[in-house]
Amino acid sequence: MLLSPEELAIVSDELPVAIWMGRVPSGEVVYTNRAFREVLGVEAPAGAGRGEFVVPYGVHLPDGQPYPEHLMPFERAIAARATVVVDDIVIHRRDGRHVYLRVFAKPVFDAAGTITHVLEAFTDITREVDSERARVESERKLSRSLRLESIGQLVMGIAHDFNNLLTVTTLTTSRLLGSSRDPEVRLGLADIETVTSSAIALVKKLMSFATRSAQPLAAVELGAVARSVVAISERTLDRRLALTADCGTESTWIRGDQAQLEQVLMNLLVNARDAIDGTGAITVTTRVRALAAGEVETCPAGTYVVLEVTDDGAGIQPAIRDRIFEPYFSTKTRGPIKGTGLGLSTVLGIVRTHGGFIEAVPVAPHGTTMRLALRSYEHGAETAPTARPTETEDVAVVSGRGELILVIDDEPLVRAATARTLQSLGYRVVEAGTGREAVEVFGRRAREIAVVMLDMVIPGMSAREIYGALQATRDDVPVVVVTGSAMNDELGALLESGVRTWLAKPFEIAKLSEIMHALVQ
Repeated sequence: MLLSPEELAIVSDELPVAIWMGRVPSGEVVYTNRAFREVLGVEAPAGAGRGEFVVPYGVHLPDGQPYPEHLMPFERAIAARATVVVDDIVIHRRDGRHVYLRVFAKPVFDAAGTITHVLEAFTDITREVDSERARVESERKLSRSLRLESIGQLVMGIAHDFNNLLTVTTLTTSRLLGSSRDPEVRLGLADIETVTSSAIALVKKLMSFATRSAQPLAAVELGAVARSVVAISERTLDRRLALTADCGTESTWIRGDQAQLEQVLMNLLVNARDAIDGTGAITVTTRVRALAAGEVETCPAGTYVVLEVTDDGAGIQPAIRDRIFEPYFSTKTRGPIKGTGLGLSTVLGIVRTHGGFIEAVPVAPHGTTMRLALRSYEHGAETAPTARPTETEDVAVVSGRGELILVIDDEPLVRAATARTLQSLGYRVVEAGTGREAVEVFGRRAREIAVVMLDMVIPGMSAREIYGALQATRDDVPVVVVTGSAMNDELGALLESGVRTWLAKPFEIAKLSEIMHALVQ
């Protein structure tokens, strides 16, 4: 059965694909259907022909550049004398929409084998492209997260080992300073103590990147924190920079550590300042937003307080955007002020500790928005935020009275330095380098031992297993756990099971004496 011209026109217009047909060699359009006009948003432009398709139809490459005329589907089909498939075409419609197309271009031959026309069928693949972009972005975020997780584990292991070394340096230097009267010796020891303090601060920064364990948190109004930090920074940042806070009036309560959150914002402001050469603007905003899953890094869907620090600087090159949170990665390698590479890694560590998410977003035409999302705390207003922690006050050294301390540590230098320090404080010491040795020593002298110092990492037996064995012999023994890592779930479980307290390496003599004095009482 043959269709009439009217019926054929109806069928063509009802097809779910766009149809275009052009005459060869001129490229003059001879037919378009309704889907073509709907997809491109225009009628076939008058005068558009071979060599002049790109501008009238708004044809572009995915990167936004005009599509090369010699690579248009019309030209490819003629050159190939066969059907070609082209899927790198983006139409910039006059209404502002960008439509991604897959084009099938087929040459039409006459009886003599001469190409008379090119027939093109278009399908809108915008959703497919968007879906693929979302998949690639999701995989990129996951890959970055896994890479940072691996780096974090490596960093924590290194930090643990360094803390062991720094414990020896700290205790030995402090003990010798307390006993030496030689000015030259004391001066040298003071220099060592200063360098050791710097090393300790550096290791703490590394640990803040690697730590993801829960910390004691209080109710914090993030908008108030942002306004306060911006007010301080206005007096300290370059006067050529316009620094503003747009925090609105809505309640932006979260659960967090106010001092750490202030550090996060200060680091981001310094980073934004360094990205601007000369005059520029930095804007800090806080908003409560309902985020979809993955809208900020890998966040699950939910209600968040979103903090953004936006600068109009040079921006971050796409090639390095996924590396900016890695420890010791810095773009500030030139000029008088060079970066340490720990600013953003510290920010990431703190944000993760708070259960939050952070990402760097490019801003057109240039600049960057550092966007972080923290879970909104609905009842925050009912609880006043805690005061900012103050610096730890100096603790007086308190001596013992010959009480016996069991020191359990597999590192001989750490164990020896701790033992000598305790002896200088007036305690007697018995040592154990393995879990089995510790259990044997405690079994023989359980009633005599006043306090047990238990290192968290002992080969062969876990700290929990050692503690359980000690309790089986004497359930009221005071135990202090010593760790070169940060607070974690394993340490939390030990504290819940009855361990009296914990001591972070490297520790000072005064802190050690304070804990020993409290436990022997």
